[in-house]
Amino acid sequence: HVQLVESGGGLVQAGGSLTLSCAATEHSASTACMAWFRQGPGDEREGVAYMHTGNNNIQYSDSAKGRFTVSRDNAKNTVYLQMNDLKPNDTAMYYCAARAGWSSLCRITWRRYNFWGQGTQVTVS
Repeated sequence: HVQLVESGGGLVQAGGSLTLSCAATEHSASTACMAWFRQGPGDEREGVAYMHTGNNNIQYSDSAKGRFTVSRDNAKNTVYLQMNDLKPNDTAMYYCAARAGWSSLCRITWRRYNFWGQGTQVTVS
């Protein structure tokens, strides 16, 4: 059973940066797609960035393009989300998620992801 543990959230001023980490207990077919989602108060959960760990194909939401960067440390089974130029509307609970699938299936609704971390809060003032 895949377990994901996020860390790195916190309080930051607008224009600042944070790096979130997502450590997985395994790297397998079940974690072929790794993604970051976020959910603000009263909002629908939305995708921020998606990575296929097989071919390293990465996709970003429009709000993340140019400001957020996904990377991976294979040796640590860890995926990172580097967030720059943060804005108040980036304030949300950020979740790491994983699912099996081909690269074309990574950028998909959060409901189709099987494994979730506990979330880490990002607050931008």
